[in-house]
Amino acid sequence: MSSEPVPSACLDCRARHEGICAVLSPSELRHLARNARHTRHDAGEGLALESGEINGYANVTNGAVKLSRVLRDGRQQLVGLQFAPDLMGRLFRAESPLSAEAASDVELCRFPRGVLEALVASSSNLKQRLLDQSLHDLDEAREWMVTLGRKSAAERVASLLLLVAKRSGRGSADSVAFDMPIGRADMADFLGLTIETVSRQVSKLRHSGVIAVSGHRHVKVLSLRALKDRAG
Repeated sequence: MSSEPVPSACLDCRARHEGICAVLSPSELRHLARNARHTRHDAGEGLALESGEINGYANVTNGAVKLSRVLRDGRQQLVGLQFAPDLMGRLFRAESPLSAEAASDVELCRFPRGVLEALVASSSNLKQRLLDQSLHDLDEAREWMVTLGRKSAAERVASLLLLVAKRSGRGSADSVAFDMPIGRADMADFLGLTIETVSRQVSKLRHSGVIAVSGHRHVKVLSLRALKDRAG
C-alpha cells in the first residue's frame, strides 16, 4: 500500500471516495489533480452543447446538472440529472451527444480529455469502475423507462422526488431534506406531464404529510417509506 499523500483538494471530495477517483492510486490522483481546474457555475449556465466538440471531462463536486436533447424544431427534452460525484462527459467520443446545463449552482472539477483517457488506458481499476458506473446508468435508464411508460402521474412525481432525495438529500434514515434542482416546468418535461399535473401531485403529497415544501424549492421528505410507497 502506497504511503504517498493524497492532494489536499481531494481529501473531502465525494468523487475521491465514491466516484471514479476512488480507484486511483495516490500518484494517479496527483497527476489528475495537477491537470485539474475547479470551476463554479450559476444555475442556468450552459456547460456543454449537444454536438459540441468534447475537449474535457468533469466530476460534479457540488450541485446538480441537467442533461437534455434538442429536436430539429427546437423542442427540448430533459433526459437526465447528474449529482456529485457523477462524471460529466461522454468518454471516447468526439462530440457531445447531449447538452448540459447547471440546474442549480454547480461546482466542477475539470480535466483535459487526453489526461483522463490516458489514465483509463493504463488503469484496469479505472476501466472496471467506469464499466460498473455505465451498467448502473443503464439500469437506471431502464427503470426510468418503466416510470414513464407504466406509472401513474402520482407515481412519476413521487419517483422523481425519491430520486433526488437519494442522490442529494441529507437527514436520517426515514426523513431527508434537499433543494429541488429543477422547477415545475422541467419536472413536467422530465416526467412527460403538464405543469398543472405536477403541481397537483406535489400538493397531494404535502396534504397527506409525505413531504413538506418551503421557499421555492426546499423539500423535506417526512417519510421515505411513504414516498417509496407512492412511487410504486
